[in-house]
Amino acid sequence: MKASFGLWFIAVFGLTSMPAFAAPPASAAASRVAEIVGTRCALCHGPDGESASAVYPRLAAQHPDYIAKQLKDFRDGRRKSDTMADMVKGLADEDIDGLAGYFSGKKAASRQSGDGDLAAVGKFIFQRGNSYSGVPACASCHGVNGHGTHQLPRLAGQHPAYLEIQLKEFSKRERTNDNAVMHTVAAKLTELETRAVAVFIGGLQ
Repeated sequence: MKASFGLWFIAVFGLTSMPAFAAPPASAAASRVAEIVGTRCALCHGPDGESASAVYPRLAAQHPDYIAKQLKDFRDGRRKSDTMADMVKGLADEDIDGLAGYFSGKKAASRQSGDGDLAAVGKFIFQRGNSYSGVPACASCHGVNGHGTHQLPRLAGQHPAYLEIQLKEFSKRERTNDNAVMHTVAAKLTELETRAVAVFIGGLQ
């Protein structure tokens, strides 16, 4: 009966005359993601993944596979953070995959370079490494523009302070859920190199 009424309506009034209420509602999955972003993620990372605080990472334009891995690691205890453990508690895999797709689809905002002298040192380390101390070029894994891969994070435009924190956690082996190569690399960076690389990366687009 409903199908017959629909055909009659189209025949009489035309398809373009369908009323606005006939539009399909937003999917349940999209609504669920919007709810999680609004009640959990936005507080620290912003609604579009552009966190205003330097202690929280920018998520906009990050690779979805990488975001999903980190969230699942937080949830399952492989990456330690009391705050993030609370935020991801109870999230199903499909929730996490939805969040990863949401933030990866956001456009990264433009960046401004920091201290020019530090950035110059950081550029050298990022592009060429330090052969005297055995530090490889960051670009060899994360790409010449710092955009990473599906397995390795996009670094371009990340908060320098956040990058410094992560590098120091790698150097002390306090972050253990990712590539063990970073433990060796970060441990060989001096304080100056760590800061310089973070400043340079923070200005990449």
